[in-house]
Amino acid sequence: MEEMEIYKDLSSSKNKEFEKLLNIESSKPQASEGKIMLGTITKVTKKQVWVDCNGKSEGTLDVNELKISKEDNLKIGSKIKVMIVRQEDKQGNLVISREKCIRLESWKNLKKSFEENKVVSGMIINKVKGGYICEVQSTHCFLPGSQVDLKNLKSVSHLMKEPLEFLIVKVDEVRGNIVISRRAVLEKIKNIGKEEIIKKYKIGDVVDGVVKGITDYGIFFDLDGKIDCMCHINHASWSRINHPSELFSLNQQQKLKIIDIDIPNKKISVSCKELVPDPFETKINSYSEGQIVENCEIIRVLDYGAFVKLEETLEGLVHSSHISHHTKKKGVLPKNIVSVAQRVTVKILSIEKNKRRISLSIKDCKPNPWKKFKEEYPINSNCTVVVNSHSDFAIFADIKDHELSCMCHRNDLDWDPEKQDPGLFKKGDKISAKVLEVNEEKEQVRIGLKQNLLDPFLECFKDKKEKDIITAIVLKTLGNGLEVSPDGYPHIKIVIKKNQLAADKGDQRFGRFNQGDKVDTMLQDLDLKKRKAILSMKLLEEEQNKLAIKRFGSLDSGKALPFADLSKALEKKNETKEK
Repeated sequence: MEEMEIYKDLSSSKNKEFEKLLNIESSKPQASEGKIMLGTITKVTKKQVWVDCNGKSEGTLDVNELKISKEDNLKIGSKIKVMIVRQEDKQGNLVISREKCIRLESWKNLKKSFEENKVVSGMIINKVKGGYICEVQSTHCFLPGSQVDLKNLKSVSHLMKEPLEFLIVKVDEVRGNIVISRRAVLEKIKNIGKEEIIKKYKIGDVVDGVVKGITDYGIFFDLDGKIDCMCHINHASWSRINHPSELFSLNQQQKLKIIDIDIPNKKISVSCKELVPDPFETKINSYSEGQIVENCEIIRVLDYGAFVKLEETLEGLVHSSHISHHTKKKGVLPKNIVSVAQRVTVKILSIEKNKRRISLSIKDCKPNPWKKFKEEYPINSNCTVVVNSHSDFAIFADIKDHELSCMCHRNDLDWDPEKQDPGLFKKGDKISAKVLEVNEEKEQVRIGLKQNLLDPFLECFKDKKEKDIITAIVLKTLGNGLEVSPDGYPHIKIVIKKNQLAADKGDQRFGRFNQGDKVDTMLQDLDLKKRKAILSMKLLEEEQNKLAIKRFGSLDSGKALPFADLSKALEKKNETKEK
């Protein structure tokens, strides 16, 4: 009853005191998971430390966890920041972590340093694949091997576990990775005085440099030990070089001419060849188009040609088509014919000063093998060839005792169409062929094999003349005529046109003939050079009718006799039956 009376009188001193305590309690920060809170140490033992975080219960920290962060000298009443891991465990106790708190705060500080591009301190603690693990503000970060120093170091033992400065170059919150760089800090320090040093130089100055590094694309020089500069490979020499190491070596002293200064990027470009007269303005005047130059050195061989040095710093290109008379062969590359350091004689084809080009030729200084072959083997002469390869339409062969190749089309392999198959010939076969064509410009030789064989067409028609009677065998019917071959010559095929099958149009039917039938025809036209013969059954009938008229009178003779029209009547009757 007394308690009920207290609540009835809200203005009493007890209620006011209770309200004050309630407000104080509610104003304190509430412990929630993942939140960092400032707690008070209430108890310390050998193994654990109790921390009050204004939760339902106190949380405990392992003493070893505090030893790692070097905070094992804390006393009762000391303040310490911790992270709330869970509101309560199975026993109802608050779960807290000092290590996670330090890590989260460190991550926030490192992220801020990354955004503001600030230098952070840390040390290299371990080596891993591709780089090193560094401890920065109690957080492990990755240091790539290329970012340790300005140049590649064989060993970093002198830097291990030593205080160093780094710049954060990447923060990956998803994976929880931080990438740092010591090289960026060293470059930043080095660039501080570069601007003042660069201002001392101007374009056109001739300076002394020492070779500091050599790459595929150029040479790096040290100027007075204060600043570096680069000479691109194109500015190393007027002549072409495969690699800068052909002309330069480390620690070599060299005169240089400054050709460009990039103040914003703090870079100086220099040239070596600018200190030497341009050979295309001086030495080129000693040469002219059509001139033969002996004892020239090949300095570079590429797929499209070879570069030849006429003299020091002056060179020209021999295109692949002008290296040899055989480079047009399939698969023949310049490297298969010439080599670097080889001495050759060249002919100057053209000089283009504006484009800084000199076109040369090696093959023009040697006898033309095609011309020589043409003189030794005129058209229709025989030569021996060795089969090299074949395709669907021809065979390719090498001419014996000559470095030349030739081609024989399948139509020139044999008179018999069934034997006109390039696949019948194997690599290495030696055969005798007749020269049909020699083209010097295209560098081609065409040969024929059937030209050395007996031509069945000439054999068949050599003694024949127009209007001679030829016995032929029916092979097959075509859409426009009848295909036959002269008796005894099955490889000769001749088409008799439909309108030449008979004098009477009614007899010009394919049904009259069967495969294998022997028919008499007359030679209507003959051209032995073109191997062309025209046969006609109609012409034969007409000639026979003329002969009959000459011997027996007109065509109407005998019509008055009995049964004179019997044959025509029978033909009409047969046609009616067929319909």
